[in-house]
Amino acid sequence: MDTAPILICALLLDAALGEPAWLWKRLPHPAVLMGRAIAVLDRRLNHGPDRKARGVAALALLVLGGGAIGGVLSLFGPVVVTIAAAILLAQRSLVQHVSAVADGLRMSLAQGRRNVAMIVSRDTTAMDTSATARAAIESAAENLSDGVIAPAFWFLIGGLPGLVIYKVVNTADSMIGYRTEKYLDFGWAAARMDDLLNWVPARLTALMIAALSGGLHRWSDITDDAHRHRSPNAGWPEAAMARALKVALAGPRSYDGTIQPLSWVNAGGRVPLTPADIDAACAILWKTWGVFLGLTALVLLL
Repeated sequence: MDTAPILICALLLDAALGEPAWLWKRLPHPAVLMGRAIAVLDRRLNHGPDRKARGVAALALLVLGGGAIGGVLSLFGPVVVTIAAAILLAQRSLVQHVSAVADGLRMSLAQGRRNVAMIVSRDTTAMDTSATARAAIESAAENLSDGVIAPAFWFLIGGLPGLVIYKVVNTADSMIGYRTEKYLDFGWAAARMDDLLNWVPARLTALMIAALSGGLHRWSDITDDAHRHRSPNAGWPEAAMARALKVALAGPRSYDGTIQPLSWVNAGGRVPLTPADIDAACAILWKTWGVFLGLTALVLLL
């Protein structure tokens, strides 16, 4: 099955419809089903000795199951594959969630905090306007890679099985890929696999953002900031986004009541941020989506 024309249709379908609330109020979203499967494996395997081996086994089950489900759905033809791929892409919903933070801040700081708490895991109760806007923009950059470019990339490479495998690994990383006592060993395999699967998409996302904003001449600066980031992949789109907007991102923030002294991305950029900066980030999300759509069409032509 030729993946490029199907991906083009899926990207357009996702951009047009996003996540229909009427549908997902009645049916569990595939990401929810993935989360339930991961939670079951967590409860049943994350105990006793050899937790790292158990985590590897859990990841293997998830990958095999995801690949099998993607393979079975592929047998139903391109229409089903297109719909399934569109459901697992997140461009429109990402823009909606990020834009909601800007809209909330224009109403009140409290509303902006409530809206950003839906898309970030850091503490939000003490955030000022700049911190709230910064969190939204960072989430936009990272999730552009994780939620749009990476799943689309793996669909191009491996069809629907590749996309489903990527999504289940990424979901597992978000649930168990933490460096805590409970998950340091059990979540190790999921975290490392997620790093591997996002290696190319994260850098591709950064490259597209930099090209769109005329920032390719500062690629070495983007690289330096990305290497200082706590994540081997998230720093790439964040560094490119920071320079596209000429703002400083990342920096110290609070998790579970503890301040984490994280490095700034584009430390020389503007620190006071406003809802307008979130709007500008959302515009970049759509432009990058458009570039990727064009690249996919180029793959089809070639």
